[in-house]
Amino acid sequence: MARFHIQDVKQLENAPTSPAALRTKIGEMILHSTVARAKVDAINPETGEYRVVLQGTLDREEGKFEEK
Repeated sequence: MARFHIQDVKQLENAPTSPAALRTKIGEMILHSTVARAKVDAINPETGEYRVVLQGTLDREEGKFEEK
C-alpha cells in the first residue's frame, strides 16, 4: 500500500464522487495515521444527509512528513 502523504489530504476534496473511491482515499489516510477521531457534526434523518468531521495525525517518518 502506498504511503499517504500530508499533501494528499487537500486532494480529498477533489476525489471522485463515488463512495468506493472516497472510502479508499479516506481509508488510506486513517491507516497512515497515529491518531484518528470522527465526530458527527450533523445528521438529517428526513433526508439521510450527514456531515462527519475527521481529525487525526498522520504517521511521521524520521521526524518529518514524507515528501512526494
